[in-house]
Amino acid sequence: NIVMRNRLILIVVFLSAFSVSCKKSFLDKQPLTEYSEATLWTGVGDATAACNACYSNFEDGQEVVYFDVVSDNAHVPYPWEWWQQFGNLQLLSPNNSGRKYDYVTITRCNWFLENIDKTPMDQDILNRMKAEVRFLRAYQYFVRSQLYGDFPLITKMLTPEEANTIERTPKAQVVDFILQELDEASQVLPDSYDGDDRGRITKGAALALKARVELYNNKLTESAATAKQVMDLGVYSLFSDYQELFRMKNEYNSEIILDRAYTESDPNLTIGLQVLAPEDTPGGGWSSVNINQSLMDAYEMANGKTIDDPTSGYNIDKPFVNRDPRLLQTVIIPGAEYAGIIFNPMNPNSLDYWPTYNYTGYVGRKYTHFKSDYADLYRGGLNIPLIRYAEILLTYAEAKIELNQIDNSVYDAIDLVRSRAGMPDVDQTKYATQQQLRTLIRRERRIELAMEGLRWFDIQRWQIGNEVMNGPVYGLRFSTIDANGNVTYTSTEHAKIEDRVFDPSKNYLWPIPQSQMDISKNFVQNPGY
Repeated sequence: NIVMRNRLILIVVFLSAFSVSCKKSFLDKQPLTEYSEATLWTGVGDATAACNACYSNFEDGQEVVYFDVVSDNAHVPYPWEWWQQFGNLQLLSPNNSGRKYDYVTITRCNWFLENIDKTPMDQDILNRMKAEVRFLRAYQYFVRSQLYGDFPLITKMLTPEEANTIERTPKAQVVDFILQELDEASQVLPDSYDGDDRGRITKGAALALKARVELYNNKLTESAATAKQVMDLGVYSLFSDYQELFRMKNEYNSEIILDRAYTESDPNLTIGLQVLAPEDTPGGGWSSVNINQSLMDAYEMANGKTIDDPTSGYNIDKPFVNRDPRLLQTVIIPGAEYAGIIFNPMNPNSLDYWPTYNYTGYVGRKYTHFKSDYADLYRGGLNIPLIRYAEILLTYAEAKIELNQIDNSVYDAIDLVRSRAGMPDVDQTKYATQQQLRTLIRRERRIELAMEGLRWFDIQRWQIGNEVMNGPVYGLRFSTIDANGNVTYTSTEHAKIEDRVFDPSKNYLWPIPQSQMDISKNFVQNPGY
């Protein structure tokens, strides 16, 4: 309703103004003025608006799409886009933009949790809202502890004196806090919502994030058990079609456990998907997220064999024929049709010419159902999935594999994901040992979850940066492409995009921004920066 919407805007604007007006940091003052103290927390409407304010920026869907650039999956061609330095690691320093080192949502959550109990309202709804906000705060701490390691664990509003003495909390302690918060929240939250409440945090979301955090922190027994809890809820199942899964008309389907909601009808709540689309797209694209050749090569053949297997049937001159269907459902390849154009990064007269703009010659198709789903790439209404049931199945399988508890349930979980994509079941004679299955599950995660912002975290926890983030990055193979999209290869050579150098002594963590170091005198910088 209009009153609640206005109250939500008031809360968000007030907290946002507060966060940028402090001379030092958000911790220097309480985020309440005499006006807001007197007018908020009078009933369920105020509580709902304050709860919604905590949701308003807990994750950025466009940044989720960009986040594959941080990994070996993708590349940003434009140095002015801050993501490039996290991918090639050559500009990475404490002076970087550091957009993930902020406390805005954490502040809103702490403020909500300190004040909600004073609101006269139904106790069950109050407890549910508290559980939602505890989840949102835990999500923030999860991302930041993964990226930066030790991170200040602040669970209340601090006085200026307290704020000036904060230090970084050991990551293990932050992780313990996250897991406890998610466990307790899961016991309060409902399995699902109806109507306008769809998209709120559920029991399944709390358990799914808990399983992810446990997996990322090598708590394998716990992760397998928590993933199994999600599987046993009976709430989630894989959507029937992989490509259709990422369309507006299929939002809130049975596979989505958590997403970031957007709507075309609200100019303040849309997502810009132009970062994925080709530059020649009518209406404008940016080609900002270019897919690397290494991701293209990771997709199996349709028969389940890898392209380096001499018996796979892979044809170097027909590289995208008879491949895992998810490849063409995720990536726009040279010569492909998209939104009424033929994507031609080999044409010097094209805005997508590879040496100038679209460096690798591959861009994202996942999410970008331009014209059929929305008319304006700059104002999309597509919800961006943050946790899907497919991830839970792969989490369960991986945890069991790493525990060397290989049984039919492991193969069943992987096969569900593969069969939905149109791929054959796992060849149990070829993938029988722990090491063989480890190779398979890691490849399956990369393919299934491509462009969903999780690849870097996998590289980090598997400690494979030396292997996949070092050396040259390649893109498309040189060719000519006619007006109908027919590709004729003119060389076996691939375009070289850049050379990367990965330093395992420091690059598994991001540097704390110098601006934050200047504010927080007790902070110690991450090693090597």
